[in-house]
Amino acid sequence: MGTYLKNYSDDEFSVAGEKPEVEFMDYQNDDTLQDYASEDGPVIVTVPFPFEDGKPKSVLVGETSTDTISIENTSSESVTLWSVRIFSSNPENSYVLSMMRPPLNDANEEAKQDFLGLTSVEDRSLLPGHTLTIWLSCMPKDIGLHTSIVHVDIGDEKIERVAFLLADDNISKALLSEEPYSRRRGQNKKFEPAPIVPGCRPTRQHAQGFKYKLPQFAIPAHIRELIESKQRPDVLSEELSMINYAQFFSTLLVMEELNLEEEMRAYDMEGVSMRRRGRNFLSLEVPGLAERRPSLVQGDFIVARYARNDSRPYQGFIHKVEADEIFLQFDNQFHLNHHDRNQYHVSFTYNRVNMRRLYKSIHEAEFLGPDILFPCQSPCRALKRWPFKPLNPHINTEQADAVAMILGCRGVPPYVIYGPPGTGKTMTIIEAILQLYTAKKKANILICAASNTAADHVLEKLLLASYLIRPSDIFRLNAQSRQYEDVNSDFIRFCFFEDRVFKCPPLQALLQYKIVISTYMSSSLLLAEGIRRGHFTHIFLDEAGQASEPEAMVPLSGLCGRNTVVVLAGDPMQLGPVVYSKQAEKDGLGISYLQRLLFDFEPYETGNPNYVTKLVRNYRCHPAILELPSELFYGGELIACKEDEASPAYDCIGLPNKSFPVLFVGIQGCDEREGTNPSWFNRIEVSKVVSISETLQRVVLLVKLI
Repeated sequence: MGTYLKNYSDDEFSVAGEKPEVEFMDYQNDDTLQDYASEDGPVIVTVPFPFEDGKPKSVLVGETSTDTISIENTSSESVTLWSVRIFSSNPENSYVLSMMRPPLNDANEEAKQDFLGLTSVEDRSLLPGHTLTIWLSCMPKDIGLHTSIVHVDIGDEKIERVAFLLADDNISKALLSEEPYSRRRGQNKKFEPAPIVPGCRPTRQHAQGFKYKLPQFAIPAHIRELIESKQRPDVLSEELSMINYAQFFSTLLVMEELNLEEEMRAYDMEGVSMRRRGRNFLSLEVPGLAERRPSLVQGDFIVARYARNDSRPYQGFIHKVEADEIFLQFDNQFHLNHHDRNQYHVSFTYNRVNMRRLYKSIHEAEFLGPDILFPCQSPCRALKRWPFKPLNPHINTEQADAVAMILGCRGVPPYVIYGPPGTGKTMTIIEAILQLYTAKKKANILICAASNTAADHVLEKLLLASYLIRPSDIFRLNAQSRQYEDVNSDFIRFCFFEDRVFKCPPLQALLQYKIVISTYMSSSLLLAEGIRRGHFTHIFLDEAGQASEPEAMVPLSGLCGRNTVVVLAGDPMQLGPVVYSKQAEKDGLGISYLQRLLFDFEPYETGNPNYVTKLVRNYRCHPAILELPSELFYGGELIACKEDEASPAYDCIGLPNKSFPVLFVGIQGCDEREGTNPSWFNRIEVSKVVSISETLQRVVLLVKLI
């Protein structure tokens, strides 16, 4: 059945011998499925298991749930009830009818055995004003949506009712939404401008500050006005060039920053309380903070005022972040006047430090020249492969070629390792780094990644070859805002910190390290501390497809010299940069520097080995799985190197075709949101994934024991 009507002609009913199936019904977006208000006949039929808060009723797997279907004759004449029957159910036979209430879940076994479930009730006469009650019950055996279509054939009418139940297990039940979703809106309360009373800042990186101060890069008023009035700046219609490079990207960054400002205002809170925490702090609970909505870190500040329009605003600096709670220090007078019963209006401010770093990077990028920004304007180069003996015996031909080319590079333009998923990009750059470290004593290497997780992964891989590297030569640079507890205990010895707060060491200490690992953004700390352009002989940008071009320029614009070798590793066909402004993303901020090189400049686009190596051997995917993405995105070039062997897990999860190890699980749950969190989740799907994962884990454990 494709559609479900309330009234049917004789031809629309199923005939004997048919086995109708319930197709997918989008109950969350189709309001007509339980809307029977337009019916105006003399017979009224109620809806079993009506929705609760717009969603199907939740029941536990293995427990019987019951409801009634009442059929009322409101006419002055008797009518014949030809039949009430379950037309179809999904899963099949999951619903039954009965003339008596089914036994409760705690009933004895005898009562349950005596219960008679029916698929139809037939040939009844319904007197004027009388009501017939029929029970509809369901005992789900598995999680997911249980649906039944019930047809009532009475008098000259043919009426349909659709029943929905959502079967939960203990895992999905625990994920039930506790608070209805409501879209977070910015507060409308307006306050008269007043001087803000400064708060107490956390300890700075250095008491004397950095050697090189980061400029403010205030948003120009005319650009702000232009963008806020939904006008498109002219520079965005121009072709990107050395002349307009800084203006082009700074305009995109302004668009992004204005969007972030607006989003941050949406988190403002009214009439909230704070708790005194020790002698120095007040704590504020911020819903959604654990999911970075809003994103707040140590050193950010909020503005709070008593819940009176005439009260002064106080600045409170964040000294610590724990789950959904921030620890704040205000002016001493604010703390003295505080009582836990006080009510405050709180507004959040957007921390501009990272945006200022991005503005700085694109303004200083002009010093890099066309060799970095527009390689097509540079003479073609011919690299000489550097002969080497692999330290990792498992690297393949393409990986070895890439390493040989990197070792043979002499300065810019950048060299690109284009690596689709599972082709060993990180393995390749690790081999290149180890070769440089062991063979070129004057090499100073900076490795940047898009996230702390990715940067830690590089460190982890390097440590596997720790017999080659002196521990004192490696430094893992962390932002001050990173939580000490978030760092693997095995990595702490490669970090610099005081009182469990990460810091950038003094310049003289930095100059002693041969290998520095950082995120793109945190690499700006090196420049601020005094590391000069050209100190690093090699700069590796890992996961470069995930970084916007201004972000990639953070380490390059300030640290890349004329003779610095720049290596980008990544895949523009995978996830790109995270951009919050849809318009900025569309106008170019969503294109990574890696993507621009590979798609806009002929030597990279054509796969010239003097500029790029494409890794094509995939070690992660089964050949049958790899075939489709290879054809769609990589020109059919990918080579499956994972062995095509049947796993014991195939039988345990009910894989229908062992030569194609993809399991499609047909399960319908409920897409939900909770509180003011805009993220969707489906608790039924989560539970199913957990169940399959646990099965696979048991199989892996069993295989190991054998």
